[in-house]
Amino acid sequence: MAKSRAVVELIARFDLGSEDKIRALSLSPISDSQTLVYLGTFSGSLILLSLDTSTNIVSRLASVSLSASPVESIFVLGEERGKVLALCNGYLFLVDSLLSQPAKRLGGLLKGINVVARRVRGRDSSSTDLLPSEVSSDSSSSKKFLQLLGAGNRVNDVKGKDFRHERVHQGHYVFVVAISERMLLIELQCDEKEGLSGSFVVLKEILGIGGIKTLVWLDDYVIAGTVKGYSLISCVTGQSGVIFTLPNVSGPPLLKLLCKEWKVLLLVDNVGVVVDTNGQPIGGSLVFRRRPDSVGELSFYLVTVGDGKMEIHQKKLGACVQSVSFGPEGCGPSLLAADEAGDGDLLAVTSLSKLIFYRRVPYEEQIKDLLRKKRYREAISLVEELDSQGEISKEMLSFLHAQIGYLLLFDLRFEEAVNQFLKSEKMEPSEVFPFIMRDPNRWSLVVPRNRYWGLHPPPAPFEDVVDNGLLAIQRANFLRKAGMDTPIDEEFFSNPPSRADLLDSAIKNITRYLEISREKDLTHPVMEGIDTLLMLLYRALNRVEDMENLASSDNNCVVEELETLLTESGHLRTLAFVYASKGMSAKALDIWRLFTKNYSSGLWQDSDDLVPYLHDNELIRLSGKEAAAAEAARILEEPCDPELPLQHLSWISDINPLFAIQVLTSDKRTEELTPEQVIQAIDPKKVEIIQRYFQWLIEERDYTDPQLHTSYALSLARSALECVEVQNGIQEANAGGREAHDCNVRSISLFESDVRERLQTFLQSSDLYDPEEILDLIEGSELWLEKAILNRRIGQETLVLQILALKLEDYAAAEQYCVEIGRPDAFMQLLDMYLDPQNGKEPMFKAAVRLLHNHGESLDPLQVLEKLSPDMPLKLASDTILRMLRARVHHHRQGQIVHNVSRALDVDSRLARLEERSRHMQITDESLCDSCYARLGTKLFAMYPDDTIVCYKCYRRLGESKSVTGRDFKRDVLIKPGWLVNR
Repeated sequence: MAKSRAVVELIARFDLGSEDKIRALSLSPISDSQTLVYLGTFSGSLILLSLDTSTNIVSRLASVSLSASPVESIFVLGEERGKVLALCNGYLFLVDSLLSQPAKRLGGLLKGINVVARRVRGRDSSSTDLLPSEVSSDSSSSKKFLQLLGAGNRVNDVKGKDFRHERVHQGHYVFVVAISERMLLIELQCDEKEGLSGSFVVLKEILGIGGIKTLVWLDDYVIAGTVKGYSLISCVTGQSGVIFTLPNVSGPPLLKLLCKEWKVLLLVDNVGVVVDTNGQPIGGSLVFRRRPDSVGELSFYLVTVGDGKMEIHQKKLGACVQSVSFGPEGCGPSLLAADEAGDGDLLAVTSLSKLIFYRRVPYEEQIKDLLRKKRYREAISLVEELDSQGEISKEMLSFLHAQIGYLLLFDLRFEEAVNQFLKSEKMEPSEVFPFIMRDPNRWSLVVPRNRYWGLHPPPAPFEDVVDNGLLAIQRANFLRKAGMDTPIDEEFFSNPPSRADLLDSAIKNITRYLEISREKDLTHPVMEGIDTLLMLLYRALNRVEDMENLASSDNNCVVEELETLLTESGHLRTLAFVYASKGMSAKALDIWRLFTKNYSSGLWQDSDDLVPYLHDNELIRLSGKEAAAAEAARILEEPCDPELPLQHLSWISDINPLFAIQVLTSDKRTEELTPEQVIQAIDPKKVEIIQRYFQWLIEERDYTDPQLHTSYALSLARSALECVEVQNGIQEANAGGREAHDCNVRSISLFESDVRERLQTFLQSSDLYDPEEILDLIEGSELWLEKAILNRRIGQETLVLQILALKLEDYAAAEQYCVEIGRPDAFMQLLDMYLDPQNGKEPMFKAAVRLLHNHGESLDPLQVLEKLSPDMPLKLASDTILRMLRARVHHHRQGQIVHNVSRALDVDSRLARLEERSRHMQITDESLCDSCYARLGTKLFAMYPDDTIVCYKCYRRLGESKSVTGRDFKRDVLIKPGWLVNR
């Protein structure tokens, strides 16, 4: 059960004395400070009181007698100069709002009334409008309308005696009355101009429901409470159904309309059930301490009275938050009325002849009281309830969350405090700066001086907050032992935390707040403060990874505030990231270079430890040196001073040549490095780096400098010569049974292909290098294919053929080279090399036969026979020579066939042209020009190959190659079937 708090406060009392007791009660506010109070007594009188809420004075204004029987219920109709409807002695009485005239009793069918209730229509309700816009005075028309409404069983349609021809909603009210075994739906018509004149129309009569004790009419349904239970009746169809029945031993039924939610509360003894307009239960049941005599609604609270006590309950949970005694126990039934038509702040309760007025305590005062008593959870619950009910503005909600957060923070409940800060949309993140850094500091002027309720001390560093909080706990402990009631957190009282734990919690939670605040759109000075202080908090928590992530990302850290602190604490890696993010590349590079030199002396992890590194969005692990070099390379890849890459390339390439290549080949750099500067900055022994850089310049940057191309080719040639020498050494060592290692095998390779393949590819693809200079370098080496490529460049065809055919014995390449030369003597020259290789080599008869087989038709048979060696086996050459001779004869005859066919086509085309020119065209008097449509008659005309005819004038205009159809015979040649060779 929740602790009691002050939700309402007593403001006034009124006593009728011994003259009478109060039976009915109703409140009607007429202004912000004045409320009319209508009392119905057991003696049948209606009394009017006035309550001035500004002075809390109650005045008796007037009274009127209705009957000798008790007044059962009171309804205030209208606002200004309205009327009051009262139920007394089974009749309805109408009286003016000031009780200045005698009451008028409404007769006719309205007698013997047990209960009356007014219809209420909810917000955005689509309920049926029972008041038609226009009704005829003819009874048949009225009956027809009522028949449209009543579709259920046992429903009679009755018309009152004072039925009007025309009516409007203003001054017209709809009620339900219960009379014995029937229920009437009536329309009450009150005309302000005619004083207390009033009439009624019975809209519907529903039979078969008796013993009704209480009624609520909401939208299209009437909920009736009887001694047996609660029923739901449709005002449109008249059909009824049981919601639930009451136990045999139970108190009388009680209904209460909840105007805030447009629901109805049904009471079964001390249990309340909330139902909607269809009678369906909503949520759980509400259990009260005792069965109430009356129920009222105050904002989002339910107020019950009975046995001299008033209790205020939360609607959702049913918990009692305040209990007030206003009369002695056993004082009899009590009544309750709330100002539901006004701002909902006023309550009135009765006990016999006494009337007590209460006013809701402002929500701000309720929250203040809870916060002073350190009942934070209840305060938070109240704030959330106010927000869900729409009782407070967004600004006030944000203010309250911040205020509660501050109190929780000074009460050393840091996690809950930050949770409240995060819920406050208007709280500035800079408000927490004084808790981290002492004033004055760089951001003292950006901290807003927001005015709160003054319930907490001014902000101070966390060390002071924790010390003062622990001191307050000790003081409260001493006072409690002395017998004084002091508000204190029971958890801290029973198990006080240590100072170190509290400081750790404070730093962690304020770090969480600043991390989330980084996502807000804030001013630049505030963002600087957040990132800088966040870095200091990470440092205090030794969260190195978070420090580095923040420093390496886009941040607003102030270097001047962090430089000394990070250096003293040894977080140089974080400092390097900060330098790099602020464009201070030179300082960052100096730190990374320092790491690579002193990683084993404490400035870095052991060389065997691997460091995480993010490369192309993939997390990899590198050694300490490699990670430092990688970060330095990442800086140098970005636009920076051109001198920096030249200064740091050397040590980066010593650690990992790949990182040096990333720097040299970066596309992000705005100012290109000159090749001369790069070559000068790189150790000449690091040949692969230079070659990879040259390759990038030539292939991706399209450098066309002949000297650069020549330098690249010479570098590749030297590397190729070294590889050949090493391979020869390995072969000699293997032949001698000794173990040998390739000295050029490195742990990191910059190329996927070997050096000779790259050299050959470049020599074939580039035309800008000096081939003679490269030939001079590789002269005397075994790079025969490279020599062939170079000699081909300078036009040494014989040398190329000798290398391909004799040195490399690549017969296909030699033959292809002869094809590229395109001269028959090239094949003869190659054949001669095969048959007479010289230098003591045996004739290459198989190669010669292959050449004759593949390209014999390109050779002169006589020359071939002359070249053939007498030593060549006839069986080996006979088939080839025979095939060559046959190919020669076949080639000659094919030429003759082509010649004769061409001649036949020429003759046939001449004949077709002659026939076309010799065609006759008959022109009559009716013949027209296909262009201008003039009669040709005896005029000159022309005919085009597509048989169109034009006059001479149009022929001159169109020309001889373009007809009327737009066809150009020079571009689109016309071929007729008769022109083809068919003989």
